[in-house]
Amino acid sequence: MTTTLATTIEADPTVPAVRITREFDATPAAVFRAHVDPELVVQWLGPRRLTMTLQHWDARTGGAYRYTHVGEDGTEHHFLGSFHEVRRDERIVQTFAYVPFADQVALEIVTFTELPGGRCRLEGFSLFGSFEGRDAMLASGMEEGVVQGYERLDEVLS
Repeated sequence: MTTTLATTIEADPTVPAVRITREFDATPAAVFRAHVDPELVVQWLGPRRLTMTLQHWDARTGGAYRYTHVGEDGTEHHFLGSFHEVRRDERIVQTFAYVPFADQVALEIVTFTELPGGRCRLEGFSLFGSFEGRDAMLASGMEEGVVQGYERLDEVLS
């Protein structure tokens, strides 16, 4: 288990899954909106060293997405997925794939829980097709992207 600031990332020892927990000083509605509004998503998703561009973003039940992260050296990283359920202010169920390994799709469930004082707890659960796929994702720099992304999300929400 790794804890950096308020972000907890935990690899499940029994199934090829990762659990992420993070609290925000914002309402579930605000945190949810930052996950579905394309103008907000590009401001926070991913590490600071990468710039995000959206090719497609349809954050609704049955929708899909495709985006690119570009590094300072011009290196591109392409991602895609489908939104299976988007329940306003409560939950998002989606698939996620890194294009070079698009046959290794993860199922992701993100829930937004109201906390006292107008705060929100975000809980993410990502299920991979194998332990190898999960471990490769963890080794790819996922922690940097998640932790810095949520720090950037704090800035967007403030």
